[in-house]
Amino acid sequence: MQFYLIDTVLTECSMEEISGEKPYVAVMKPEEYAENKDIFNMGIDMDLDLRHVRDTKVIVNYDSLTGTLNVPDNFSFSDDKFKLAFALDEKGIVFIDSDNYTENLVDNIRLSRKWRLPSLERFIYDFLEETIRPDPALLENVENDLNRIEMDIMKGIIEEYPVQLNDIRSSLLDLHMHYEHLVDLAKELEENENEFFNEENLRYFRLFAERVMRLQDTVDSLREYIAQLRSLIGEQLAIKQNRIMTLLTVVTTIFMPLTVIAGWFGMNFTNMPSINSPWGYPLTILASIAIVAASLIWFRWKKWL
Repeated sequence: MQFYLIDTVLTECSMEEISGEKPYVAVMKPEEYAENKDIFNMGIDMDLDLRHVRDTKVIVNYDSLTGTLNVPDNFSFSDDKFKLAFALDEKGIVFIDSDNYTENLVDNIRLSRKWRLPSLERFIYDFLEETIRPDPALLENVENDLNRIEMDIMKGIIEEYPVQLNDIRSSLLDLHMHYEHLVDLAKELEENENEFFNEENLRYFRLFAERVMRLQDTVDSLREYIAQLRSLIGEQLAIKQNRIMTLLTVVTTIFMPLTVIAGWFGMNFTNMPSINSPWGYPLTILASIAIVAASLIWFRWKKWL
């Protein structure tokens, strides 16, 4: 259980100090919140089983805002999620988290942020920014991976649709939905229905929504890139099959006249021309070689070989 006051920097304080004029931040475990929720005077009962958290959202209550964050684990790009709940009013914000995720984010803000105009709105903006801070680098790494896959497809190293693309596509879809929920959350905060926030500071939520929408555009571009790679694999496979069919056609065309010659001279006719001539066999060989050479020259000229 940790408490902070929002001043020019985030300052750690005691539970008693949060009742002053400065806005506060509290980070608590579910059981700690259940024991101490009355000190915040928000008059709400929250579901403290964070396993039920399914998405990122905010709910407007009579005298408070409550919500949840369901943040993908972007460091490992896996199906794991960081789940937390929060409640806020004009005095401060309370985070309920059974892990150390929220504590780490708040600590990062404490160590790296210094505000000329401190406010609850600015803290919320910085906290939400911290949740998406790794995302640009993550998406850049995904793009680099897709570029390498494209080069391997063009070189013929990859001939089938990689399973890795399905995993990336699924994770990108998850990110896309997460960003949609973050945009909705930011817009709900910007609405300021309960008038908890200073009108001048609502721009922070608008700025955050715009940044998330840019990340969402990047995700959409990468999803389209994956679709293009799928088409590229199909095209490369079709080209390979066409080359095989061309080669088989060339071989068949070359050996067709030889097959005819062999068929003729395999017939049991006693009066066949040149059958008894000492030059019959050599001439047949020379004719066969000439047919093969002429066919190869023709196919090469037509660029079929």
